[in-house]
Amino acid sequence: MTFVVTDICIKCKYTDCVEVCPVDCFYEGENMLVISPEECIDCGVCEPECPIDAILPDTDSKADKWVEINQKYAEIWPNITQTKEPMPEAEAMKDVPNKFEEHFSEKPGEGD
Repeated sequence: MTFVVTDICIKCKYTDCVEVCPVDCFYEGENMLVISPEECIDCGVCEPECPIDAILPDTDSKADKWVEINQKYAEIWPNITQTKEPMPEAEAMKDVPNKFEEHFSEKPGEGD
């Protein structure tokens, strides 16, 4: 089992999860985070830290497509290990539907 970040994170990018991760398996894109499924040790400490419930175990049926997406971008985006401010539009964007289709960016973030 592994944990994955879903599209709920897009244009929010809260980083509370990053700070508690014991293996630093988060990677930062321009407008969301992902978890490396190969590095995640399945401890689950990140899941309750996400204030918008964007992290799911891969055993959740809603996580199916996110394993591949998290894997792909964890290989090309920079690692992030420190908490940062969320995106300015985070509060307004947290419940917006179709975020992946309409707002996802493949561009890397700044990392640490």
